[in-house]
Amino acid sequence: MDDYVKDALQEWKEELLGQKKDFDEEYEKVKTELQLYSYKFGITKQVLQSTINEEMIKNIKANYQEPFEEKYNELKAQLKKLEDKRNVYNMFVEKIEQANPVK
Repeated sequence: MDDYVKDALQEWKEELLGQKKDFDEEYEKVKTELQLYSYKFGITKQVLQSTINEEMIKNIKANYQEPFEEKYNELKAQLKKLEDKRNVYNMFVEKIEQANPVK
């Protein structure tokens, strides 16, 4: 393989790794936030189970449970998208490494 092609593939690989690193960092942030909302939702659910006042239950559901559940589901979908992006960029890097085994 020509040096020009090897160098170009290596440069492309480094560019892709940089983008993947950005996705990895965002993934970890979203994962942490998802964990937080998982706790918030779980705690709210436990409080609801222990509450007998119907008015308070309605209030808790409207102010906490529903927004927490919505945010949790949103973060879960976002995490899935980021995971897909990470997998695609991993495939790019693997294919480049197979074509150009230069490290």
